[in-house]
Amino acid sequence: MMLYAISGEDIPDSLEKRLAVRSAHLERINALQNEGRLILAGPYPAIDSPDPGRAGFSGSLIVAEFESLEAARAWAEADPYATSGVYANVIVRPFRKVFPSSA
Repeated sequence: MMLYAISGEDIPDSLEKRLAVRSAHLERINALQNEGRLILAGPYPAIDSPDPGRAGFSGSLIVAEFESLEAARAWAEADPYATSGVYANVIVRPFRKVFPSSA
């Protein structure tokens, strides 16, 4: 198992689409967490605010453990944000966590 960073970039004005499939997206994130594979996950606010309101979000970042790059890509491609058109683009890369250290 290795860590992978999944970075999704939203289409413009994605908020309505995001809200429509958010619960299904969160179910998949919760599954990763319940399996002990999730390092972090969250959206990029579209403006410099922890609560961007109607400005919405510009994308999301997920760092989690997968068997391979192919498995991480397949997971990302099946995510509701990808399949429903919230994301314009998704990048999946191997990730090596250095900090904070676990020691």
